Formats: sequence, C-alpha cells, structure tokens
Amino acid sequence: MEDRGGDGGSFVAVRRISHGLDRNNNCNTTSSAEVVAGSAAWLGRGLSCVCVQGREGDSRPSFDLTPAQEHCLQRLQNRLDIAYDSSIPGHQEALRALWKAAFPEEELRDLISEQWKEMGWQGKDPSTDFRGGGFISLENLLYFARNFPKSFQDLLRKQEGVRAMWEYPFAVAGVNITFMLIQMLDLEAELELIIFTFFIYVTENELAFDLLYCITFKLMDHLWLAMHASYMDFNAVMKSTRRQLERELLQEDITRLEELPSYNLLSR
Repeated sequence: MEDRGGDGGSFVAVRRISHGLDRNNNCNTTSSAEVVAGSAAWLGRGLSCVCVQGREGDSRPSFDLTPAQEHCLQRLQNRLDIAYDSSIPGHQEALRALWKAAFPEEELRDLISEQWKEMGWQGKDPSTDFRGGGFISLENLLYFARNFPKSFQDLLRKQEGVRAMWEYPFAVAGVNITFMLIQMLDLEAELELIIFTFFIYVTENELAFDLLYCITFKLMDHLWLAMHASYMDFNAVMKSTRRQLERELLQEDITRLEELPSYNLLSR
C-alpha cells in the first residue's frame, strides 16, 4: 500500500467467523459491515458486534466478523467484481441515465458517439474507459449526479474558480477517483487503521463508498484550484487528495461521513 509513512503505522489483523449467514439481518444496521473485492479485499466492522481480541505474541488487535457482517461483506465484494459490459441492458441503461443526468437538454444519439467527449471520456465509446474502475465507477458517477446535482454540474462544466487552460477530463477523472479509493482501501494481507476507520461509516450507510466518492471528487477539484493545477499536475493533485482524505477519516471526533470537513464542499 502506498504512503505508509515512516512512523510504523497502526495495523489490525482480521479473521472471519465461518458459520452460516443470518439472512434476516440487513446491511443498514449498526451491527453490519462490508468488504470490497476484485483485486482489493476490504473488511469492515460493526460498531457493536465485532469482538476485539488480542492474539498471543501479536500486538495487533483481531476483529471477528459476525455472520450478518459476512453477508454484507460479500454483497459489497460482489458489487466490485462486476466489470462494465456494454452487452448487458442494465449497463446500457445506466450509461444512458448518466448522459441524461449530465445533459438533460441534449439527446444522446447513440451509446457510441462523439458526444461522450463533451463529458470528458477519451473517445466515443465510454466503455473503454471503465476498465480501471469497473461498473461501480459508472454507478459512482450516477450516484453523484443524482444526489449532488449542483456539485456534479459544477465539476462537469468547470463552473467554480479560476480554471486552467488545460483542465482534467471530468469523466476520466471520475473513474480514476474510483480506482484510487479501491487502492486506498486495499487490504492484501493486513488492514491499515485508515481502512478500519472507514468501515465504521459503512455500518451506517450501505452506500458509504458512493458517498465517499462524491466527497473525494469534490475535494480533488477543491485542491486542484488551490494548487493552481493544470492537466500535467493531475497525479500530484490525486496524491494530495488521498493524503487529505486519509487525515480526515482518522479524526477521532468523526462518527459519520457527513461529518468529514470535505463533505461541506458538496452542494445539492
């Protein structure tokens, strides 16, 4: 994992409870937790149901998942495993819905069209840009458009601040943000404190990842303007965005994603 810092960091070990799932529990309760997947494996914990245990000879705490948490973890994992497939009608409809949310006054002529470049896709077929983030990257953009339409339009049309002559392409930046969040929350063999902290919020909201995406996108644009960035500075801005997001997630007095300082940047 990137940017671990030089102070050794804080880690926790994770193991799962292996008995059956309780189908009567849903993921929106405070005892729920989820994980993510694909190349990334994420683990969450509930506010009250995860047992903290010390292992002999191991200074890291261990967190057990309940069956309900296992179920929620699997649901989120399944979501991240879905690649965008232009032959699936539901994926086609999601793409059309994104266009309509972005440009309600302009009719989309075809799913493969030069019009998509207006949104910041690299070519006339957006499906080629979803490879890094999967179908969830499209879901993230659509969630952003529907839940924070003003901020979505401000970023799409670059309506705030003094903009650079060479700006970041909106849609491709959105896919990059999804991919960055997946990387940031990548477990591999160990669980960093930043990841553990994030899943406190997931227990409160099954769509916490989508909300975190919106916060991150708006924060990225905020830092872009503050750094007077241009196209070639995109990677530097993304690194600054990640560092700022990690700092906010680790604030001890934060109990909900809506309490993150950068959440206040969003407008509906």
